[in-house]
Formats: sequence, structure tokens, C-alpha cells
Amino acid sequence: MRHEKVPTAALSTVDAVFEDDEILVLDKPAGLLVLPDRYNPGIPHVLGLLKSKFAKIYVVHRIDKDTSGVIVFAKTEESHRLLSHQFQTRSTEKVYLAICAGESGKKEGRIDVAISENPNKKAGMRIDRVNGKSAVTLYKVLEEFEGYSFVEARPKTGRTHQIRIHLSAISIPILGDSLYGGGSSFSLSQIKPSYRGKGSERPLLRRAALHASRISIVHPTTRRPVTFETDLPKDMKIVLNYLRKYKSGKKLEIESGL
Repeated sequence: MRHEKVPTAALSTVDAVFEDDEILVLDKPAGLLVLPDRYNPGIPHVLGLLKSKFAKIYVVHRIDKDTSGVIVFAKTEESHRLLSHQFQTRSTEKVYLAICAGESGKKEGRIDVAISENPNKKAGMRIDRVNGKSAVTLYKVLEEFEGYSFVEARPKTGRTHQIRIHLSAISIPILGDSLYGGGSSFSLSQIKPSYRGKGSERPLLRRAALHASRISIVHPTTRRPVTFETDLPKDMKIVLNYLRKYKSGKKLEIESGL
């Protein structure tokens, strides 16, 4: 079962994908935190916006500040308990889309590499095969270009920065992910040799090109499987379109619908 975006009066800065008495599903824009920042609690975050609109709202899972896409919240204590259990037992299915720097050399694969906090990087993680926590990501290359890849990732565990560090570990860091080797931004001049911009060039992308595209859960009341999807955001669509135009490539999977 899939739901189209529906209008809502509850939020003005974040699109609602679906809402009923038990759950709220949002399409979070890139650049917005889900929870308060531990160092600067005054930075806007989704939970703060929701608490100003709802008497009760519960965080079920999170996505990174710079990651856009679908995220689920619970509106009752019982729904929170049931949904949290699904995430803890890994019975949900999450699908992410990423534009990566580099080519993997493999059409698809499984990354099973443990992760731990990196004491040398603020808020960063690292590969740690000895003391790290188990982390598994399945990936599939949807399109390949000269020096770039469009990738689908399905995390089977929910570690911090898991997809980002796992894709970096196989030499295809997410474009714009400066923490894990994808550069700080992406501009047209990087792929268009004849680019003649006037003045300082405005980057096409200023964040990690990672989007939470789809999530499947069991609805806490109906107990039926439901799937929620969000469209690829404008900045990632623009980058893909330019890669298709200026970098020769091939589509490795069925039509992605983008």
C-alpha cells in the first residue's frame, strides 16, 4: 500500500506524506535536524516544529541533518512502542538513493563491516572490525557515469552514518559528503569542460547527496504493511540530469522513475 503526499495544516515548513490518528510521515528537507543539536539546542529541528503543533509526538527513528526524505513519527504512546519495536528488530525496510563520487566496479553487493565512533572526528564514525558494532548495507548501482554512480542502498542495521561510511569503504563516497571523502560541494564546472560562469560559481549541491526514498512498516493499528515514498529532491535531480548530459554512462537497472 502506498500513499501520495497529502496537504496538511499541521506543518508549514515540512511536507506531510501521510497522517492519521496514530502516525505522521514527513518528507524532511535537507539541512534540518530531526532532534535538538547537542551543542546548540537553538538550531531549528523537526521535533521542535512538531511539538508546537501537536500535543504529543514521538520520535521513532532519525535521519541525518543533510539527508532528505521520508521519516515516521508516532502520535500515541502505543504506536511509539509498536513502531520502535519494529525498528529495533529490523523488521522495517528502508531504501535510500545516493549520488556517489567514483564507480564501484560491481553492479550490486553486500557491505558487512562493523562501525564505531571516531575519536579523531567530531560527530564522525569509522570502520572498526575489532570493537565496532555490526553494520550491514545492501547496495545496487542504478546508473554509472564516468567517475560517478547513482546508487540504491538498503541498510539492514541502523548505525549512525552507516550508508555514508559503508559506501566510502567501497570507494564510492557520497557526493558532497566531506566527512567521508565525497568533497564539500558539487559544481557544474566539475563535469562541463566548456563552462564559462561569470563571477563566482554557485554549487549545484552543498550537502551529501543522500535521500531516504522509501520506508515500509507495519501500521500500528491496522497491522497491515504500508509503504511511504518521497520524490528525489531538486538538488539531486539537477545533478543527475547534468551527469546524464555531460558524462557518458549506462543504466544498470530497470527504469528508476526519476
